[in-house]
Amino acid sequence: MIPIIDASPLFGPPGSARNSTDAAILDAATKSGFMTLGNLPAHVPITAPEIDRLLRVFNLPQKVTQHLWRQKFAAEQANVYRGWFPLQDGHPTYKEGYDLGPDIAYGPSRVDPADPLKEATPLPPTDLLPGWQDEMAGYYRSMEQVGAALLRAIARGLHLPEDTFAPAFADGVSTLRLLHYPIRPPHSFNGVNADEIWTEHAGRKVDLVGKAHVDSGFVTLLCQHGIAGLQALGNNGEWLDVPPRPDSLVINFGKLLERWTAGRIKATRHRVIGGGNVARYSVPFFYEPGVNAVIAPISALGGSFEPFLYGDMLWEAMIRFVEFEGLDHLRQKRA
Repeated sequence: MIPIIDASPLFGPPGSARNSTDAAILDAATKSGFMTLGNLPAHVPITAPEIDRLLRVFNLPQKVTQHLWRQKFAAEQANVYRGWFPLQDGHPTYKEGYDLGPDIAYGPSRVDPADPLKEATPLPPTDLLPGWQDEMAGYYRSMEQVGAALLRAIARGLHLPEDTFAPAFADGVSTLRLLHYPIRPPHSFNGVNADEIWTEHAGRKVDLVGKAHVDSGFVTLLCQHGIAGLQALGNNGEWLDVPPRPDSLVINFGKLLERWTAGRIKATRHRVIGGGNVARYSVPFFYEPGVNAVIAPISALGGSFEPFLYGDMLWEAMIRFVEFEGLDHLRQKRA
């Protein structure tokens, strides 16, 4: 089973309750690589009505959202890293989504036109979504707070100074993503290898709306918004359901945190299976360092790898995806 952890002691004073929560988080992070965090502070906006308000952007007509598309899908657009990716037929997964950067919360001070990883997020007209940008800003800042609290807990659990990871996340480039998996029409399967989209689960044939993968980064904080389908690969090789729970976040860890902690923290494969005749929405937040953050071995953990700049690694990882192919030249390695 995926552990369910009471998050409230993370935001309270030092003491036995916080120590117990730290231990529970470290146990989940080192064994399953997945957990569900509940009982978060009231200011963390993850109730169903609050998430519904964020998802209003998917109600906009395509003639509006097309102006948010990334350059890969609309050549006249300047944005290549932030923005909207539309539905595409003939691919293993069938989803549309919208990636927003730190400028949604902190404004132009977090934008650097010379670096595509720090480009401005294209935004919809404010009159079409009153209050939406403020709501997105509040959600972004709340997820940063939860991500920072998690990393402090992991540091304490590993017997490191609790601020061990904090300096790297100053001026971070975390991504807030809104996702919509509509009911998939038959024509969208044309040209796709059946082995990539169909699997068996609980004795029935289901489609994979999110193929099995391991996140590349550090910490992912996911609001499932009431729709089942997320699964994590258990240590026994079987897929475990990660059920959605009200007012909670699903937490999993990426390959870079696994590497940074010399393998202590586990990056776990996960996937999303289709829900039949139900559209799926989710809101993942990828908690990320700054582009100039130096990721180097932590001597107390005995890690060994060549230090690197996070931005260099991130760009190298991104240009492997089809939506960034051919964009290598837009950013030079800075190490």
